[in-house]
Amino acid sequence: MRESHRHAAIVLTLLVFALLALPGPPDLPALPGRPGLAVLSAAQISFEQAAADLVSADPATRLRTVQTLRRAAYPEAAVPLAALVTDAQDDIQLEAIAAELNIFLAERVVTRKRIALVVEVRNAVHAEPAFTAGPNALGPRPVPTEVLTALRTAMRDENPRVALEALYAFGVLAVEPGGNARRDLLRASGPDVAAFIGSSDAALRYAAVRVLGRVFAKRAQDEPIESTVGDAAITALNDNERAVKAAAMHALGAMRYDRGVQALSDLFAYYGKGDAAAAALDALAHIGHSTSVPLFTAQLSGKTPSLRGIAMEGLARAGAVSQIAAIQAVLDKERNPNVALAAAFALVMLGSAPTDRVADWLSKPKLREQAKPYLIEIAPGRTTMFAHQLLDSDPQIRLDIVDVLGIAGDPAAIASVEPLMTDRDPQVARAAERAVARLRQVAAKPVS
Repeated sequence: MRESHRHAAIVLTLLVFALLALPGPPDLPALPGRPGLAVLSAAQISFEQAAADLVSADPATRLRTVQTLRRAAYPEAAVPLAALVTDAQDDIQLEAIAAELNIFLAERVVTRKRIALVVEVRNAVHAEPAFTAGPNALGPRPVPTEVLTALRTAMRDENPRVALEALYAFGVLAVEPGGNARRDLLRASGPDVAAFIGSSDAALRYAAVRVLGRVFAKRAQDEPIESTVGDAAITALNDNERAVKAAAMHALGAMRYDRGVQALSDLFAYYGKGDAAAAALDALAHIGHSTSVPLFTAQLSGKTPSLRGIAMEGLARAGAVSQIAAIQAVLDKERNPNVALAAAFALVMLGSAPTDRVADWLSKPKLREQAKPYLIEIAPGRTTMFAHQLLDSDPQIRLDIVDVLGIAGDPAAIASVEPLMTDRDPQVARAAERAVARLRQVAAKPVS
């Protein structure tokens, strides 16, 4: 072969390999005004055809279609897919649950990714990891009632795996509604979730308590927790599984269920020290009942840093203004940064320090995750005090404050967050979109 021909052949071969290595075309969105023409896969399946295949009498067709919709994460598929969450076939149910999650997650899970020429990495969409990721795993899209209702039904499935996936998926998606929609959801779903605390399956009991703590975590507009729900979490304090007990303590604190105070106080007195004692005191600190103030005050002079910090949080939530001087005295000589941050939180909540005393800790990577929940509690009624953090040159600070204001649920923050929907950092912009969607929902439908 002549040298010029050989060179051309090499170039052509390299070009072909380069083209093969490129990722496939992305899923196309719906054409304006024609959602039925959306391309859902490389096979050019239209949304209209997919919707028809979802009700096919052939299980293989339904399964294949659900898998396609899971990969596409097409928003308009959410309601049609809800019927498949309760399908007679377990594998179809599991795929439908995964598909619903993928539609509403902030970051869609890509289940197939080409590496080099032929290798594919498959990432499954599972509910428990999405639940563990926290509320910010959700994107800005509203979750239809039909989806949440289907998941509540699937919780009672005879297959424990389906029931567990549905329960965790409900825990992920049910935090989205606000206003009257949230009120109705809590009223309807509370007994359903609480019933699992009596299950013989430890995994289901554990999931149920965790979901209660997430979905029923106290918000400003919430009605008091129904006794059937709160008392079920108290019952779980006696569970034989240590993880279930710990989750029950956390849930009682998150729900701020006053009737749990005595049981938690007894547990703290029984354990005295260690992780179990800290979990009991932490739950009491989140409830912040006035009867716990003497217990919190006594811990300020204790030798265990974690208990000192938790006690300060409890005094803050109990509104113990009389203890400001005692908290300041501990802070003045405190060397543990976690305790110092807890003291700063307490002083802000009790009205004797500016919000910056906590927000400034976001710049310290090891303390960010402690500071953010504090700021979520501080933010309602104080949203304008975060203006300069929203303008910070560090995109991580802007992102953290946007997330804080979105979860805090004070619609007054909309005016501050909305400009960041066009932030130069794409992560900040997406977070702002998600936060504004949440805050608008709270503002639009106040609980009557």
